[in-house]
Amino acid sequence: MKKIVLILSVFVGCCSLVAQQHYHAQMNKLSYPDIEGYLTLKTDLHMHSVFSDGNVWPTIRVMEALREGLDAISLTEHLEYQPHLKDIPHPDRNRAYALALEEAKDHDLLIVPGTEITRKEPIGHSNAVFITDANSMLLKEAKAAFATAKKQNAFVFWNHPAWYAQSPTGNPILSNFQEALIKENELHGIEVINSQDYAEESLAIALEHNLAIMGTSDVHGLIDWDYTEKGNHRPITLVFAKERNLASLKEALFARRTVAVFNSLFVGRPEFLNPLLTSCIQVESAEYIKNTTILKVALRNTSSSDLLFENAMPFTFYSKAPIFEIKAGETITLEIKTLQSLDRLELRLTALGAYTAPKTHPTLSWLIPID
Repeated sequence: MKKIVLILSVFVGCCSLVAQQHYHAQMNKLSYPDIEGYLTLKTDLHMHSVFSDGNVWPTIRVMEALREGLDAISLTEHLEYQPHLKDIPHPDRNRAYALALEEAKDHDLLIVPGTEITRKEPIGHSNAVFITDANSMLLKEAKAAFATAKKQNAFVFWNHPAWYAQSPTGNPILSNFQEALIKENELHGIEVINSQDYAEESLAIALEHNLAIMGTSDVHGLIDWDYTEKGNHRPITLVFAKERNLASLKEALFARRTVAVFNSLFVGRPEFLNPLLTSCIQVESAEYIKNTTILKVALRNTSSSDLLFENAMPFTFYSKAPIFEIKAGETITLEIKTLQSLDRLELRLTALGAYTAPKTHPTLSWLIPID
């Protein structure tokens, strides 16, 4: 009997392992199309490990990113907040980066050196990425830390400015400190999406002060626990770079060529968001139903995000509401009442899940030849 129980236990364990491996193998990687002139790089530049207040080893962050098909990540450990220091003493604050870099060396993943400058309000939290040495930024005076980041030619962005622990109203407070950083070219971006929070007030600050629009996971636990098992993918920043390397990624960030994405939410400047969303939709066919002026247009969503649209044409739909969704990777058919036979159609749709400014959705256009 004991042998039977043992054999069954081993069998169940093996099945569980196979199922787990199968699950990993089948996990969909995040995919977003390139836009004209640029490669679309999928990045998460705000994460933590046990080398600050995270719960995983840095190698796990690399494995998670590879599984999701990201192009670049940065482990931005708190300089000042080190709750695991007693258990994991590390005089070298570059250690998390070194471990992640070693893990990624045989894989197609860019590792960006970074750190988090952590202070109470009104200074708040900021990430400095593309740094050359985190140790030299461990300074008591906050202004000196930002000045050191500037000397290292780092790209610096303001973290979760709408976080209620920093701002009880849930609205970002642009203090004299941040305004001085912007004026002195020591602050270059702002998170409009952090974890599961989108702050349109942060978007307004980004547009007013020409800051890069950022989306990050700020993950401390496992991506699976915080996002995947809840049916979400992590928030990311899509960066439109000329090449797939660190130098080009850095140049694109300083040029503010970014769009923040979280599930079906897109936030960015129209010059980058509009061509991205337009490229997400592939027109597969366009033809009239025989003996009618009802045009059937098949549209495929090639991205990893569900897309919500509203009809913005003078023509109405047949058998479909004016607001409709195209799920990630799927194809739908619109039946458009054009009233007369056309040899081409300007398809105009408003992207309701996308924002180019607070409460402002972009309207997109596709010029479709008709068979």
